[in-house]
This record gives sequence, C-alpha cells and structure tokens, in this order.
Amino acid sequence: MAAEPMLNREFLEKLERLTILWQKSFAGLVGGHILSRLAGPGQEFLDHRNFHNGDDLRAVNWRAYLRLEKLFLKMFQTEPRVPLRMLLDTSDSMLTYEGAKFEYARRLAAALCYVGLVRLDSIEVHGFTRRISKRLISSGGRHRFPGVMDAIAAIPAGGPTDYHAMARDFIESYPRRGLVIVISDFLDDRGCERALEYLADFGHELMLLQVWAPQDRTPPWLGELELRDAETGERLKLDFDQAARTRYTRAFDEFSQTIQTVALRSGGRYAGLSTDQPLEEVIFGELIRARGIA
Repeated sequence: MAAEPMLNREFLEKLERLTILWQKSFAGLVGGHILSRLAGPGQEFLDHRNFHNGDDLRAVNWRAYLRLEKLFLKMFQTEPRVPLRMLLDTSDSMLTYEGAKFEYARRLAAALCYVGLVRLDSIEVHGFTRRISKRLISSGGRHRFPGVMDAIAAIPAGGPTDYHAMARDFIESYPRRGLVIVISDFLDDRGCERALEYLADFGHELMLLQVWAPQDRTPPWLGELELRDAETGERLKLDFDQAARTRYTRAFDEFSQTIQTVALRSGGRYAGLSTDQPLEEVIFGELIRARGIA
C-alpha cells in the first residue's frame, strides 16, 4: 500500500486559493523582493537617461521625443528576487516523542514549498545537524510538487546539533545575502543564539520557526525521574514536582523569547509552533501574523 502523502489534496487546494491573498502578506517570506535602484522594467518610475544603441525601444519616452526631438529612456525601480533558502533541523532532538516534531517540521516545509511553486518562486531546502545537507531545489511550478514532497520526505534524520558549525558551513556555501527560513526546535547544548546572529551579521534576513511538542514546554511527569539527553546520551536524575514543572515552563518560555528577540533584532520574523496546533491554523494564521503581518 502506498504511503499517505504529507499533505493531502484538500489541504493543497486551500493553499492554492489563499496564495493570491499572501502576495502582500508574504512579501519577503516566500518569493521575497528587495528594492533596487536599477534601470529596467518595473512599476515605479525612477528617472530618464539618454538613449543608446541597443536599448529597448519600448522604454523610450516618445512624448519627450516629440517635444525635444531627442531619445530618452525611461527607467523604473526594479525588485530583483532575493534568494530564499530553508533550513530544516534533522537532529536527534527533533526525533523525540516518536518523531512528532520532525514530521510536523517536514509538513510545514512542504507547505511553504507548495506556496512557492504556485507563485513560481524558487526555494532551496537543506536539512542540517552539524552541516547543511545537499540542497533540494523547489522550483518550476505546482506540477513539480509531488517530486519535491517525496524529496523532503526522503531527507535523512539523526545526529547531534551544532549551530555554530552549521552557520559557518552555510556562510561558506552562500555568501550572497538572502532570506533564510529555519525550522527547528533550536535545542543545542552550546546555544544557537550567537550562530543565528552570525547569519544575520552577514546580511541574511531570518524567519525562525520554532517547533515544539507539548511535552517540551510542559512535561507531563511527576516524581523521581531519570532523563536522558536525546543527542549526547547524558543522564540526569531529579525529583520533579509541580513547582519544578512551573519553573521549567517559565524557563522554556524565556528561551523562546530569546529566539524571538534574535529574529526581531535583525529585522526578521519569528513564530512559535506547537505540534498540537493544526498545520492549517499555523499556515493561515501564525505565519501571516508573525512580526505583525496582517
């Protein structure tokens, strides 16, 4: 029996209908643009310059020619495409709770790729742990989506997280600035904040999507516990009561606030996503509301 696809047809049809509404809301998220003072086709008039042999006659200001008998070329403000790359956390911590976080993150990545394909945008997708994996190109229109979805489903998972090593690898591979969407739980013993700031320092705009399971924020257990780190294997024994649970949830929220601050400080965006939130609610709500987008 064939495996059930990550995103069913009904969900894709909803994405299709709403994509046109995202043209302004998602500017800079999917199919991002930056303004550039370049001569060329565009909508906002910029200036005139003298006509030269080989220039496009369609851009000549013929009204000016009738008055001055000289050829002038109209220049407009263009909006060149910003490279868009998605980094999908494939580390061991994403595989906890029977892989719920990783499955959720993959479906989210697939949904964003579909939006890009409908808009004829191009998105590069990488898995990462210590390094970024071989890139997956999502481009060419909606008819390419089954292949993109299969490729995302086939991205291997497992291994320890190292955000600093990953950030160095990414900068070496992509020195040109662009938009970087990171889908992760952002759990790294060495911390991830400075590595994310490093990406921003190189001019990349960040969209940080923090995925967590409900147990990550509010552990359901009480009593004497032995916890094992999913990536290092280290064990910790503790007596966990209600007061400890409250402190843990507060610490988790402070950590999430730190990730959000990193994103907003660099002019980026952040959304915190629990795996018990329906993906449809996230796509049509949380992501558009990120950084006050309406």
